[in-house]
Amino acid sequence: MTETETNAYDVVVLGAGPVGENVADRTRAAGLTTAVVESELVGGECSYWACMPSKALLRPVIARADARRVPGLRQAVQGPLDASAVLAHRDYYTSNWKDDGQVAWLDSIGADLHRGHGRLTGPRTVTVTGPDGGERVLTARHAVAVCTGSRAALPGLAGLDAVKPWTSREATSSPTVPGRLIVIGGGVVATEMATVWQALGSRVTLLVRGKGLLPRMEPFAGELIAEALTEAGADVRTGTSVESVTRENGTVVAVTGTGERIEADEILFATGRAPRTDDIGLESIGLDPGSWLPVDDSLRVTGHDWLYAVGDVNHRALLTHQGKYQARIAGAAIAARATGETLLADPWGAHAATADHTAVPQVVFTDPEAAAVGLSLAEAEEAGHWVKAVDVDLSTVSGAGLYADGYQGRARMVVDIEDEILRGVTFVGPGVGELIHSATVAVAGQVPISRLWHAVPSYPTISEVWLRLLEAYRDA
Repeated sequence: MTETETNAYDVVVLGAGPVGENVADRTRAAGLTTAVVESELVGGECSYWACMPSKALLRPVIARADARRVPGLRQAVQGPLDASAVLAHRDYYTSNWKDDGQVAWLDSIGADLHRGHGRLTGPRTVTVTGPDGGERVLTARHAVAVCTGSRAALPGLAGLDAVKPWTSREATSSPTVPGRLIVIGGGVVATEMATVWQALGSRVTLLVRGKGLLPRMEPFAGELIAEALTEAGADVRTGTSVESVTRENGTVVAVTGTGERIEADEILFATGRAPRTDDIGLESIGLDPGSWLPVDDSLRVTGHDWLYAVGDVNHRALLTHQGKYQARIAGAAIAARATGETLLADPWGAHAATADHTAVPQVVFTDPEAAAVGLSLAEAEEAGHWVKAVDVDLSTVSGAGLYADGYQGRARMVVDIEDEILRGVTFVGPGVGELIHSATVAVAGQVPISRLWHAVPSYPTISEVWLRLLEAYRDA
């Protein structure tokens, strides 16, 4: 391609991760011509450097931990994990970082893929610079959807680039197990990657600036996970800042706020995310490069009736499943506006991402797992709801005892006393990730407590915790 070409579409999607793919799927299903622009691998962060590789790494870790709690099985699984087999399993689930399958899927729905770096160059206009340096101009009759996601945010420590620190990408794609690993941060990436590499043989030191792990969940979630990591052999230190980092003869040296030197082979910074909007031409339409993009509930950017920001870039809920939910809403809204259909934008309508505000689920795949949906007690109180927290020790449920000897876990539901509905639910314990969708249905559906009494949990399952929670609320 040696000269500029121009192509017109109904919709142009910037970014071919799960979010961009789902926008394209919905707009193509509505009969709108759609172009998708991608500078890296089709499938995006989730497929190659986040959800899929991290969970492929974690699954053997969690399975072994569960097996060690089962009589008659624990003696058979006392040895170390086969690290090479675990890494190979990870590579399989990333398709060895090749996107042929994802490209074929885009082709199957009739979306056109444009490889290269896409930048807005005016209203409804995206210029794509291809791998060969040639340019192609794409114009959108109805909408441009920015689905470029987020990247790891690194702190402003002097000389950090020279250290070559790990971010989430290196942590999920490393071909080898480091002998010693420092993890900076206390959120999901930090706790999951500390769990993985500790189990694969690294000596992990987890340094957390705040008071505990998983600060956006109920406090007991982080407490139980910190205890488990410590028991597994990790060195977990809260209230610890890192003032400098250097690499000396291949060894990383982190100096804490107290002056202590901690040495490791690698260091992972899991200290937050930043939007991938710094080089997509936002300045050409009066927006600030590198900024999060505020949107309404149909995911349309404030002040631009043709521009949508879907997924991480709008900073509403930085989770793949929530981004895909937004993409389904945005795609439907784009189609409705394009065809002149009535927009159903009231809360819980077909064109409103209402769940972003009140029913966002999340699972942290550590050992034990932590899963939550909706508001924590503190968040509900801060929002002005009149609420009561009801807690149950999960070990009192028969299904939990059958699941694992010495089962440790906790459940909480946050009840709106005035409306008698659930504002939030949190589970912590082995296997609870598969419980959270029942809670999500209850929170998103605003199911009354009186009706939940008629949702009978099967015996003996861990789901019987629902009955214990309802009994605790009744008896409180």
